[in-house]
Amino acid sequence: MTVLPFWQTKSLEQMSDSEWESICDGCGQCCLNKLQDADTDEIYFTNVACNLLNIKTCQCRHYENRFAYEPDCIKLTRDNLPTFSWLPRTCSYRLLAEGNDLPAWHPLNVGSAKAMHAQRISVRHIAVRESEVRNWEDHIIPNPE
Repeated sequence: MTVLPFWQTKSLEQMSDSEWESICDGCGQCCLNKLQDADTDEIYFTNVACNLLNIKTCQCRHYENRFAYEPDCIKLTRDNLPTFSWLPRTCSYRLLAEGNDLPAWHPLNVGSAKAMHAQRISVRHIAVRESEVRNWEDHIIPNPE
């Protein structure tokens, strides 16, 4: 008998906190800063990484205490997930919420982030450090949808 992985047997709401956290593929796409037009509310995506993002690993340098360092950091939760329409189509939370499975490259399926990085899902190849940016408008990128 084959035992199905937890993400195929539980809804996002049924997952434990540790299961919820493990769903994140670590791509860093949500850690890229966005600009919002004050008049239209349109969101513009940039390749400007949060100061806390380690661009090589695509991991937060201070994940557990990130809100102390970056008060504007947004915590993705089961309750607010539906409000984040800007999450990329590859986002594991979005995929599961839409009734899809995790992709073959997901670290839970392959045991590491290597496949994700190789498929260029992560921001490793496009991100720039916030401290190096002078004009954010010069760093607007296409919507990841």
